[in-house]
Amino acid sequence: MPDSAPRSATRLATQLTAQLSPQLSTFAAHSAATKGRRHPEPAAAPRSEFQRDRDRIVHSTAFRRLEYKTQVFINHEGDLFRTRLTHSLEVAQIGRTLARMLGLDEDLTETVALAHDLGHTPFGHVGQDALNECMAEHGGFEHNLQSLRVVDKLEQKYAEFEGLNLTFESREGLLKHCSKKNAEKLGEVGRRFLEGGQPSLEAQITNLADEIAYNNHDVDDGLRSGLITLEQLEEVEIFARHLDTVRGLYPDLNDRRLIHETVRRMINTLVVDLLEETRRNIAAHKPESLDDVRACPPLAAFSPAIRQEALELKRFLFQNLYRHYRVARMSEKASRLIRELFQAFTAEPRLLPPEHRVRADADPHRAVCDYIAGMTDRFAIREHRRIFDIEELA
Repeated sequence: MPDSAPRSATRLATQLTAQLSPQLSTFAAHSAATKGRRHPEPAAAPRSEFQRDRDRIVHSTAFRRLEYKTQVFINHEGDLFRTRLTHSLEVAQIGRTLARMLGLDEDLTETVALAHDLGHTPFGHVGQDALNECMAEHGGFEHNLQSLRVVDKLEQKYAEFEGLNLTFESREGLLKHCSKKNAEKLGEVGRRFLEGGQPSLEAQITNLADEIAYNNHDVDDGLRSGLITLEQLEEVEIFARHLDTVRGLYPDLNDRRLIHETVRRMINTLVVDLLEETRRNIAAHKPESLDDVRACPPLAAFSPAIRQEALELKRFLFQNLYRHYRVARMSEKASRLIRELFQAFTAEPRLLPPEHRVRADADPHRAVCDYIAGMTDRFAIREHRRIFDIEELA
């Protein structure tokens, strides 16, 4: 009976799913009904398929690198600012709360949250823009697509396949947006961008949890850095309303605790509103299955009033934090560094480490792009010194 162990594992996985399924809504993504993996594998028992995906993300090299990748402030600017890693953990925390309240699969939600920035470059969005400029004639660069490329190809851990071999549902959740040109190359996971339709509700709420996390935590980091002030933020309705509440309740609170109490209330307002508006949309459209969710308009949403307040906050951050002259100075340095690394490696592929040089034989520009995109902030800075500083050891 050589196949008894796989059959036992399958039965255990089915029993586990049966125990968990009553907690899930009918329109949730059910692990037992996954569209599967690119390369078939035995059941993951006693874990569900989405738990296995989450665990593979946590153990991936790309996930560990997020600790030293910029959110807004470059790693060496301070120890207390958010990084891509802490941001991803915060998105996962918000996402799991929403998933539990809506009867969705928490493990899939957490997987998408933890993996959504795996393809992000060093130095945040300025790094992405610089790489996209460098790759303009070679297919471009977009960090959502790079996250998918990381989990499908670039992670090198398993003997039987490249990448992490995640489920379809986890992979589609990484793609917030995608051009038709790129979608045509992605097969089934890109089809919804060609034919219309939505991803799972787990992916939809994670997308908005990402927005909640980065807007509010960028407020916190911006205030900590001194680049924005409480006085400026008092012109932003959602912040001012909660700041007034906290000051009324705790008139003697010092600034750090005052800021934390205000930001946590803003997060709560956004989470509760998202939960209530999503429930209203679900009640209006009455999806009974994941396929119904895919056929509906987006179900996860903020109410119109809160959406406007969130947009006002986003515009404030764009004008006053992301465009602050000190951020702009660092961004210009980072952009120049990325471009110079790209030019050096594409002009002379022998400068690449051996494992990346092998890839460069087939597609030199994409191989260099993959190498740079995978760098942490501090590694990119050191690599630039090793290439351009004659006194730096190679």
